[in-house]
Amino acid sequence: MIISLESMLQLSIILPLLATLAIVITGRNPNLRETLSIGTALVVIYFVVNLYLGIKQGETIQVHWWELLPGLQISFNIEPLGLIFALIASFLWPITTVYSIGYMRTHKEQNQTRFYACFAIAIGSVMGIAFAANLFTLFIFYEVLTLSTYPLVTHAGTEEAKRGGRIYLGVLLGTSIVFFLFAIISTWFVAGTLDFKPGGVFNSNVNTTVASVILILFIFGIGKAAIMPFHRWLPAAMVAPTPVSALLHAVAVVKAGVFTVLKVCVFIFGIDLLAVLPSTQFMLYLAGATVLLASLVAMRQDNLKARLAYSTVSQLGYVTIGALLATSAGVIGSSMHIGMHAFGKITLFFCAGAILVAAHQSKISEMHGLGRQMPITMAAFFLASLSIIGVPPTGGTWSKWFLLMGTMETEQWFLMAVLMISSLLNTAYLLPIPYRAFFPARGIAVTETGLKEAPLPSLIALSISTIGCVVLFVYPQPLYELARAILDISGLAYGK
Repeated sequence: MIISLESMLQLSIILPLLATLAIVITGRNPNLRETLSIGTALVVIYFVVNLYLGIKQGETIQVHWWELLPGLQISFNIEPLGLIFALIASFLWPITTVYSIGYMRTHKEQNQTRFYACFAIAIGSVMGIAFAANLFTLFIFYEVLTLSTYPLVTHAGTEEAKRGGRIYLGVLLGTSIVFFLFAIISTWFVAGTLDFKPGGVFNSNVNTTVASVILILFIFGIGKAAIMPFHRWLPAAMVAPTPVSALLHAVAVVKAGVFTVLKVCVFIFGIDLLAVLPSTQFMLYLAGATVLLASLVAMRQDNLKARLAYSTVSQLGYVTIGALLATSAGVIGSSMHIGMHAFGKITLFFCAGAILVAAHQSKISEMHGLGRQMPITMAAFFLASLSIIGVPPTGGTWSKWFLLMGTMETEQWFLMAVLMISSLLNTAYLLPIPYRAFFPARGIAVTETGLKEAPLPSLIALSISTIGCVVLFVYPQPLYELARAILDISGLAYGK
């Protein structure tokens, strides 16, 4: 039976949601439950890759589900930016699932069936966000993603987990209702449509003051992008198990945030309008401040997951800066950074979880000599750190290069300095960790217990994601071509 591309689009959203029911039914049989999770993930990859190949061949893939009012409908279409997000999420889903098998079983976590079920709902929501044809559709799946990940944040059931969950839900739902929804309604009244359109939806004589206010509402309303001061949910969510942290930081939640910011900038405002709005410069400086301040806070954290959490807040600012630069290089850099950061950060969190499971350590100050016991894990941490810093031979090199080019094109010298200083700060708070693991300081007692790596599934997963960091340096063409295609459908030439 030949499945049409339109059916593949719908199944990539529906299948993870259906898998949730199957996971719950098979919950008493962990092997079957986890086989279903991995199998569903592989089928979703197959669908998304075929959608990618269809777009490369010039296919137009659109699906309409339901019309609430004239012009207000749940509909989907495939375009290059959405494909970048969908490809990254679908590829990292089975890797994270394999990692979770080793982590959750070894750590003897409770409620594992609920974990895999909520994970599947989150991935289905991500696919809905990635392929949404309008803001109405995107908003629905954006909120489903928030609600489906709340049980994951509070997974441990402790008072600390519940408190973190309240902050998580409060900030994300609060920003959505107060700012994001209001921005969507304002766009509807001003532009008359919520559809994503190349070049934007506002006409040439739109009042720039009104458009500026709407832009501010969008940036603050998309709380998952963690722009300060609406970033507290992200560190608070670190009470969750490490696979959940990986989901939040690399596969789903934060990527949904910065993807939405980029989508709104390119397909709601358009590059030309964005470049002349008075509020754009203010939001650029706010994003720059987020990058630097979060990096400085990260340096002070002794808990490894907390340091990585603030690192994520900083890195998300890169994507927001690239989107608001309103240049072709900025769009390319932001689009590529969604993928580059995903592989780098998920590897770092995988390593953090592996260290917790195998060595029962979470404080950086206690990791002296750990590289002798966990050489594979700490080598992976080193390579992933290089990707976050943005240096060869890792993929983060390319996205940061284009972002720097965007700041130079627009003569945003302050922001160029921000990106460069941030990379130095990345070096300062990441590289000392593998250094002290492999080269402990003299006089520091190091326990020699031989090799003691993480469980094999977790080790396989973090090795694959580490290889991905290097492969994206050697072969970044698929991501780059999709990023360039965003410019093509928007009628923008590179260098403008």
